[in-house]
Amino acid sequence: MSERHTFELSGEGPPETVLAPEPTEAREALAAALAEPPGRRRDAVADVAAGWPGYLDAWARLGALARDDAEAYACFRTGYHRGLDRLRQSGWRGSGYVRWRHEENRGFLRALDGLRRAAAAIGEVAEEERCDDFLHQLDPDWDRR
Repeated sequence: MSERHTFELSGEGPPETVLAPEPTEAREALAAALAEPPGRRRDAVADVAAGWPGYLDAWARLGALARDDAEAYACFRTGYHRGLDRLRQSGWRGSGYVRWRHEENRGFLRALDGLRRAAAAIGEVAEEERCDDFLHQLDPDWDRR
């Protein structure tokens, strides 16, 4: 499958990166997993993350369903780091926008926001602050999304 990446110069500031969409099969599997009854949902989402380990939103959703703060932190961190790799593959060079308004970016941003919250939950204040700053650098409209 050919991946579509968007990296544009904008008259509104820094360049903007949009990640390639996930495969349709992966998106459908995640939607089905999220529709499972609460008692089965976490395991169903874990199966999606294992089946498509590069699927950022699967990791973010798994972090949101985690059994404890440490598991949440690990899932969100996995989504975040895999997301950084995907951003770099898409032409992002460490600066520029990665906005929520693009559906393709939401898994990465959910993982980063989840990492921010999980860091706070385990007392990693500096990490929480770095994540918060990064979210606002990537999408200046973050608080208004």
